Amino acid sequence: MTATAFSQRQAPQFGPIIKLGRTAWRSARADKVSILVDGADYFRRLDQVLRQAQKSVFIVGWDFNPDIKLRPDDPHCATLGELLRHLVETNPELEVRLLVWGMGPVYSGKSLKMFGKMEWSDHPRISLKFDFDHPLRASHHQKIVVIDDRTAFVGGMDLTARRWDDRRHLADNPLRVSPDGTPYGAVHDVQAVVAGPPARLAGDIARGRWKRLTKEDLQPVEATSGDTPWPEDLQPALTDCNTALALTEAWRWKGRRGHREAIRLTHAALRAAEHHLYIESQYLASFGVARTLARRLKARRGPEIIVIVTRESHGFLEQAMMGQNRNRLIRRLKRVDRHGRLRVCYAVTPDGKGGEKEVIVHSKVIVVDDRFIRVGSSNLNNRSEGLDTECDLAVETATSEGRGAIETIRNDLLAEHLGAAPSDVAQVFAETGSLIAVIDRLNVNPRGLRPFDVDAEEGDTDSLVGTGIFDPKQPFWPIRPMATLVRRSFGRLSRRLFG
Repeated sequence: MTATAFSQRQAPQFGPIIKLGRTAWRSARADKVSILVDGADYFRRLDQVLRQAQKSVFIVGWDFNPDIKLRPDDPHCATLGELLRHLVETNPELEVRLLVWGMGPVYSGKSLKMFGKMEWSDHPRISLKFDFDHPLRASHHQKIVVIDDRTAFVGGMDLTARRWDDRRHLADNPLRVSPDGTPYGAVHDVQAVVAGPPARLAGDIARGRWKRLTKEDLQPVEATSGDTPWPEDLQPALTDCNTALALTEAWRWKGRRGHREAIRLTHAALRAAEHHLYIESQYLASFGVARTLARRLKARRGPEIIVIVTRESHGFLEQAMMGQNRNRLIRRLKRVDRHGRLRVCYAVTPDGKGGEKEVIVHSKVIVVDDRFIRVGSSNLNNRSEGLDTECDLAVETATSEGRGAIETIRNDLLAEHLGAAPSDVAQVFAETGSLIAVIDRLNVNPRGLRPFDVDAEEGDTDSLVGTGIFDPKQPFWPIRPMATLVRRSFGRLSRRLFG
């Protein structure tokens, strides 16, 4: 039995995951959708589409670095800043706007010179703005590029340093260096490209954020002639399909209600899975998500759940908060996995010396059975639920062609992590109908997945004290959370001292 036949025979009994106004900010039918895996694929495709722009390029991101190269394998490749400057100089109708989180250059270690005019941006039709209009401890985290309101890129990758890698994820790759020549480790990420009405919606998001910051009321891009911009030689994974954009914006801040569609979409997707949940996330630290996953694991007929997450934490805060909460969360899930349907793994690549190095997973992907996929900027942590700005693109399908396409995407992602051929993944899945069986049978290469070594029996399963301060779900004034922290800490200490 083929995997497609397996999924058709056991058609889902749940209703739609995408529900306008609940799990979706806006929905529209897309002309084309493809999933771009890893920076080399995304950057190359973006380069192709940028060169087709006629009137408008809108870049919205957590960070931006004009010195990166979209094609580092080409010795004659211009920097991204140089490319944008070239585009406006050769097309008098083109306008380029960039909206970057104000603290992004600080967190990424770039010079403060980013805040001044640079040679590439010193042009009347290139506008670079830095957005500081966020609650305490919040960030702008959306990663969106919109070309002419006809094509958009949405996902987990910013146009900045330390994002490029190819699918080989070699331990040492001379092309994988920051603009200053500093090498960095292997990194896996995912971006979606969509053409048609959803791109116009992504443009509306960008224009709304631009107006909030600059008070400039930009109009949608007038229809342009010719074909819709699309990467050369890229066959769309899906056509004429139902898509939605889900947002997160700070809840009840400055009199604005905000947006919570993204976290509702996440929970709806997790609840809707009948057979398989495939998840990639940089962080696994949301205990709300953990509760939903735990209920699915307890159910006798729940889905298999595969989670691929980053193991290594960077910086004291990540190690102390995100890393510890991830371990506690995994421990909680392992304790309720009474039917053996959970796998939580991290990805590795051989280091060429008989050992291995981790492949940092920066992607944010959820695949439900073979009927739904979400790609975006939302991590599975608290701040992505109601504090940071996020944007996710979801595709839901009931057609055999669409289900086959999503199945192919999922198999391709898993194959990359296993160092296996997608055809081998497809074959094992067709034989077994099990993603766990795929991992158990094909995880035999130096490139592969490793289980998290979290002791399920010993240790805490509650969130770490102080989580509400360092990984908050919503805007806050620190006095109240600090008081709560003191009370919880004192209570735990008292229980330990006095029983």
